[in-house]
Amino acid sequence: MNRTRTNDRSARARSGSADAGRGGSRFGSQAQPRSGGPARSGGYGRRPAAVQGEFALPRTITPALPAVEAFADLDMPEQLLAELGMQGVTAPFPIQGATLPNSLAGRDVLGRGRTGSGKTLAFGLALLARTAGQRAEPRQPLGLILVPTRELAQQVTDALTPYARSVRLRLATVVGGMPIGRQAGALRGGAEVVVATPGRLKDLIDRGDCRLDQVAVTVLDEADQMADMGFMPQVTALLDQVRPEGQRMLFSATLDRNVDLLVRRYLSDPVVHSVDPSAGAVTTMEHHVLHVHGADKHAATTEIAARDGRVIMFLDTKHAVDRLTQDLLSSGVRAAALHGGKSQPQRTRTLAQFKTGHVTVLVATNVAARGIHVDSLDLVVNVDPPTDHKDYLHRGGRTARAGESGSVVTLVTPNQRRGMVRLMSDAGIRPQTTQIRSGDEALSRITGAQAPSGIPVVITAPVVDRPKRSASSRGRRRPSSTARRALVRRPVLGVVA
Repeated sequence: MNRTRTNDRSARARSGSADAGRGGSRFGSQAQPRSGGPARSGGYGRRPAAVQGEFALPRTITPALPAVEAFADLDMPEQLLAELGMQGVTAPFPIQGATLPNSLAGRDVLGRGRTGSGKTLAFGLALLARTAGQRAEPRQPLGLILVPTRELAQQVTDALTPYARSVRLRLATVVGGMPIGRQAGALRGGAEVVVATPGRLKDLIDRGDCRLDQVAVTVLDEADQMADMGFMPQVTALLDQVRPEGQRMLFSATLDRNVDLLVRRYLSDPVVHSVDPSAGAVTTMEHHVLHVHGADKHAATTEIAARDGRVIMFLDTKHAVDRLTQDLLSSGVRAAALHGGKSQPQRTRTLAQFKTGHVTVLVATNVAARGIHVDSLDLVVNVDPPTDHKDYLHRGGRTARAGESGSVVTLVTPNQRRGMVRLMSDAGIRPQTTQIRSGDEALSRITGAQAPSGIPVVITAPVVDRPKRSASSRGRRRPSSTARRALVRRPVLGVVA
């Protein structure tokens, strides 16, 4: 397969020409950023008008390759094509069909698409195809995927694992909240592709357990959220350590001014593809604003939670999440809490229980607004309205994914109405507005709300069948500590080959 870069950044950097504007090596603390004006990345001259709240997309100089309608039309290893068939992935989503021909050819890519539009395979297949056949040295990965949250890191890893296995590439997931020693061990053992959150990756680099100077393909997923979460200094420090001539792909659901900084500094003549404007409404998604009196809000929330089927409910704070979860459990609703105060094993277990239906209501803060995919989830409820239109779009993006239908419901008290009108305008959405009360037919019709059982429930971990031990294994006992010490002191009489 042809892996030649369409844009040879290293040649431009060696030439030292004024229009290269690369500023020398980008390794270590003395690295110089890709600085300068619009001419640096070739394509920032005249730009189309920007969508409100976003920067204008860069203009591509080198024409993009045409989109494809079938994976078989792509220059990918046969193993990846076979695995796509085994996974039941029959045709590329628009963002995949548009970006993959170019990313497989080595072009930098700027992709904008709403959550659930297929971005993971759009960048993942290209990274795996371009890395296939190579072997990483210990502590020196060849590909890097940066994501903002642990949940998204795990989801990306889960999505790409079968494809990586098909081309014999090793994945390592590097996130906070998990034992760092185990992650360091995976890197020391050699991993071609690392999926990481910025903070934990920096910790491992500082410990000497990872180097990025062999990374040839770098992906930033949900770049806007990394900027919103304050990761920008860490992200730029990490990008300054990867191979300067390497390929970079940046995918984001929204493109704000912070993302513009990354595009200007790190993407060279990128192929730009936008599935739809970030504020565009999904045709299979309904938006409802339910006006409710404050005194009746809790009762209405409980009735929605008691519906048949799963639902994600978003609140602003960890304390509010824990309190609502406990109230729902006391009312007979199988609910579980998800927020940043939970350990990573707790968060992983809760998500697994929600996906299997062991838990029917996931009560969460914005930690669940991105990076969580649940099949056939048809309802998201903003118990506390978000303060930012981007948060609204990402919360709502948990439903109506990949062509499925779903509804986003926001409970609004009288003092929140004006702010909600402004937020919906910023999001480019015209919701259906309804005045409701608990027990109303309208509430039931829109959300499936019903009266809870009132019988308290306790969520327990599902019982896992363990294989029975054989009689011979039951007869073996580990020696006591005293016996082990005696065995150590006993002289060795012989060795049996």
